[in-house]
Amino acid sequence: MIHDSILRDRLVTGDKSASDVTRDIARPILNNPTTSWKIGFTLSLVFLGIFGVSLLYTLWTGIGVWNVNKSVMWGWDITNFVFWVGIGHAGTLISAVLLLFRQKWRMSINRSAEAMTIFAVICAAMFPVFHMGRVWVGYWALPLPNAFGSLWVNFNSPLLWDVFAISTYFIVSLLFWYSGLIPDLATLRDRAKLKWRKAFYGVAAFGWTGSTKHWQRHESLSLVLAGLSTPLVLSVHTIVSFDFATSVVPGWHTTIFPPYFVAGAIFSGFAMVQTLLVVTRKVLALEDYITIEHVDVMNKVIVLTGSIVGIAYLTELFMAWYSAVDYEWFAFKENRLNLSSPYGWSYWIMMGCNVLSPQIFWFRKMRRNLFVTFFMSILVNIGMWFERFVIIVTSVYRDYLPSSWSTYYSPTIWEVGFYLGTFGLFFTCYFLFSKYFPVIAIAEIKHILKRSGENFKTKMKKEEEDTVTQFGEHHVHDHH
Repeated sequence: MIHDSILRDRLVTGDKSASDVTRDIARPILNNPTTSWKIGFTLSLVFLGIFGVSLLYTLWTGIGVWNVNKSVMWGWDITNFVFWVGIGHAGTLISAVLLLFRQKWRMSINRSAEAMTIFAVICAAMFPVFHMGRVWVGYWALPLPNAFGSLWVNFNSPLLWDVFAISTYFIVSLLFWYSGLIPDLATLRDRAKLKWRKAFYGVAAFGWTGSTKHWQRHESLSLVLAGLSTPLVLSVHTIVSFDFATSVVPGWHTTIFPPYFVAGAIFSGFAMVQTLLVVTRKVLALEDYITIEHVDVMNKVIVLTGSIVGIAYLTELFMAWYSAVDYEWFAFKENRLNLSSPYGWSYWIMMGCNVLSPQIFWFRKMRRNLFVTFFMSILVNIGMWFERFVIIVTSVYRDYLPSSWSTYYSPTIWEVGFYLGTFGLFFTCYFLFSKYFPVIAIAEIKHILKRSGENFKTKMKKEEEDTVTQFGEHHVHDHH
């Protein structure tokens, strides 16, 4: 049997058997919710209420209540859209790409990362939908035969490409997440004592029995969906970057945007996964399954993608200078680099959070420190929000004509409420998910238990310390 080297850190700590794994992961679902879960869920509902109020007021008064103007026509709205789409990238990357590469460390974190993807995409979809203004006539944008005149969608618009890309991404991610859940739902069905739980998980498990045929089909479906998802990871945020790159606005019209956006999306997505996992492992008492080794590997990805993003920022600066285009160089030199300009501060916050701060993870001690990891994950996401803000606002608030300059843009309370409210929507969904579904893939953890579990590695260590003669004596029975 193939197994990991004993020198590698354990992916499952403690002397765990297969039944221990099932019991530990199913405990938060089948038992009553803990106090910490109730507090977190209540806070999420408060922010969800803020979302509801801001949304209703915006619909009642129109999007003129957002402080957009003739120069800054998108403001916070599309900033937040790109931010949430970016967060949704890590889930599919962890699930699909790492599955194809057979990385075992993904198995403790893929389930919550996939759920995070779905909830983040739902939050992202809110912004362009309500930015349209008259949401109640949104169906006019559908390619339907109609009596209203020429209302066919504009296929030349990158915003329509967004619709197709993100819809596809959401559907594939949802299928991937749900198909992976089916074996675990069957486990919960068999362990549930309440009738409604048995009925709910029984319907959701689609008659899963755990037969060889079922497992074979499950494995095939996982690989097919992983193969579909992998190009989507690259394509979705590439298409989002086309919203900007197909224009002629200085600071937007650049060919580096597609890879730069993808790297930034993975960067912010992994940071959000870290935020969720550090809290989840503590609240649900899953320290034996989400180990320090998982945190360490994730931080390595963060420092890699953070460095790629840093190179992209410097490339932008170099190309703006080297192009010798006055408008392009002005957009970077005066609007961004100049700290005394109205938005210079936002550019330097972005550089500090995204480029400088992740470099602390070059040190192993820092990578394996939970407090540092949690603080840095929040800092990175703040930095990535500012990156989107810098791209959108600092590029357009000073246009080609000084007469149309809008010297300052600041969001209204309704824009802020709408954005904070999406966090309420996100965390409400995540808390409900953690209560009714396993946040760790039970079946997959059992799969790696005999190769990467602490008890197995301890046994292998003893065997590796044996002499040739002792090893032969211990295993002579295997050949009879």
